[in-house]
Amino acid sequence: MEDASTDTYDGGKPEPSGSLRTFGAVYQGFRENAGFTQEALAPAIRYSAHYIGSVEQGRRLPSKTFIDRSEETLNANGVLRKAAKRLSKQPGLARWFREWAELEKQAISLYTYECRLVPGLLQTEAYARTLFENRVPLLSEEEVEIQVTARLERQKLLRDRPNTSFSFIIDEHVFTRPTGGVDTVRGLIDHVLGCASLRNVEVQVMPLKRGVHAGLNGPMRLLETPDNQWFGYCEGQESSQFITDPQTISTLYMRYAKLLSQALTPDDSGSLLEQMRGAL
Repeated sequence: MEDASTDTYDGGKPEPSGSLRTFGAVYQGFRENAGFTQEALAPAIRYSAHYIGSVEQGRRLPSKTFIDRSEETLNANGVLRKAAKRLSKQPGLARWFREWAELEKQAISLYTYECRLVPGLLQTEAYARTLFENRVPLLSEEEVEIQVTARLERQKLLRDRPNTSFSFIIDEHVFTRPTGGVDTVRGLIDHVLGCASLRNVEVQVMPLKRGVHAGLNGPMRLLETPDNQWFGYCEGQESSQFITDPQTISTLYMRYAKLLSQALTPDDSGSLLEQMRGAL
């Protein structure tokens, strides 16, 4: 029985979006028309009744496998697959990151490009704390602790999933900003170098001397699931975009592939970071 629970590390389950609620209602209609209760359908598609209920309530993005099994069992004639496509490029706020974090825990490869700050998976506690303590509007001390703890917990992915390939491309200027002070930046660079020494982690720096590169449209993340399905995530100021649309994923993948060739090699990136640390 498959039931990857929704990640709740940052304070609860995702709020329903319009398209998820609509899909859930359509799914419920097919289930009831086929004469199934949620409990009776669960063993037939090998997903739990709780998972089915979350989909019908619009609180969970259904997986491709879930859709495929449901199509066959409910005799949906392709309607569920077509309806699922309406979930593509669904905009949202932080709730969408919970879906992304859930997928991260299953991913076989994960690509991250950042031009604003060091990605969360590579941050030190001191660096993360500085970011959360200076967030606007201000967080309470309790909220800061919750966020820092959640970030550090999520970082276990790098070591808990040794068969997952992690790739990070980070703009050089991110390391030149004295976020938290010299000691914090020095510790941050040491930590990033330590993460880069793991066999499943590659860190590449986009040098300042590279005047133009494929990431100028902003940060992006891509991941591949065990069933070779790709998802994307792009984050803005107060909105984010969880992406399933194949055409958009293809565009982001092409950009990331170009970034890999434009950034310094992992070895050269490590040398540059060591030089930057020595200059602090």
